[in-house]
Amino acid sequence: MSEDGFRLATYTWGDEGQPTVMLVHGFASSTRDNWVNTGWVRDLTSDGFRVLALDQRGHGASDKPHESREYALAALARDVETVLDTYLVDTVAYVGYSLGARVGWEVARDLPGRIERVVLGGVPDGVPLSKLDLDQARAYVREGAAVTDERTQQYIGLIERVGGNDLEALLAIAEGLRASGAADPDPTAAPTQPVLIATGSRDAILEGSKALAAACPQGRFVEIPNRHHFNAPGSRDFRAAAREFLAG
Repeated sequence: MSEDGFRLATYTWGDEGQPTVMLVHGFASSTRDNWVNTGWVRDLTSDGFRVLALDQRGHGASDKPHESREYALAALARDVETVLDTYLVDTVAYVGYSLGARVGWEVARDLPGRIERVVLGGVPDGVPLSKLDLDQARAYVREGAAVTDERTQQYIGLIERVGGNDLEALLAIAEGLRASGAADPDPTAAPTQPVLIATGSRDAILEGSKALAAACPQGRFVEIPNRHHFNAPGSRDFRAAAREFLAG
């Protein structure tokens, strides 16, 4: 349970005595979609890690409130801490993608003693989902109106590709992040742990991600070849770079 009373679906694989990697998925995705189906869980457990993951609120098998006030960035970050506390895990490596990476930037700064290494894939260099046309998305969800904005079309396609998504909940996430005053990642207060930032070569946020990596005292950047924002999690190159980094 989150501290404000929502059920969070959590998953664990591997030996509890091994070092733990925490996986946090992106917007309109889930643990299964981002991490299981793409081979991350298989590869990390074969590398000797225990893997811990959650479906973020509004996603997967977790509760999906429709009120935008329930999706402040700080609440999403606290959910991660709640999972660590529930499983009695003192220290972890963190791997997040897209929205999960933006949450990870906050978690790494808030919990420097618990998050030892950080992999942030496709980390937004601005407010998460800021490029989503909310008016068009709202009209599509509630009235079936046509979506003409290309970026919003991509998000709608992602939402509909993953089974079990709740369109109203996902719309509330986008509204809630903006309404709660979620700010751009602050490069002057970057995580101090070793950080690997990886973004697709065809992703519009590529240069912003590079700048965030440069701002981290122990930051590295990896460009994921021939991938855009929506298909980078399945890249073997991304997994290989992350596995090498997590191995220290």
